Amino acid sequence: MNYNNNKECFVQLWRKLERTRRLLGGQYKRFCIRNVLKAWFGYEATDDFIWEVCHLSEQEGWNELQAPSLYPLKHRELLRAIVAVRLGISFWKINLKALDAAYSIAFPNSTPINVNKKKK
Repeated sequence: MNYNNNKECFVQLWRKLERTRRLLGGQYKRFCIRNVLKAWFGYEATDDFIWEVCHLSEQEGWNELQAPSLYPLKHRELLRAIVAVRLGISFWKINLKALDAAYSIAFPNSTPINVNKKKK
């Protein structure tokens, strides 16, 4: 899969994350960052790669993740970190509007996420 900083790529990633959750559940494996990265990247998911993704997303590799459709914010940070590490760009340059819009496309019956909205 090609990783890009655009909505089409993010839709694929959200859907792939849900498929991976179901796959790991079917294999009786923990749905955590470490297992997701190993399922997606295989031998490329070295300890350094996993550490960098965990560090950027401010999560621990073995902690159980909830379903992306129910608790999207941790997964949003995870996908943001994965794309940043794969593309070699800053975590802060990830297009959050595209990431949030992609979530609404991948999970149409869920509440949309928009963390960067203006508050009054």
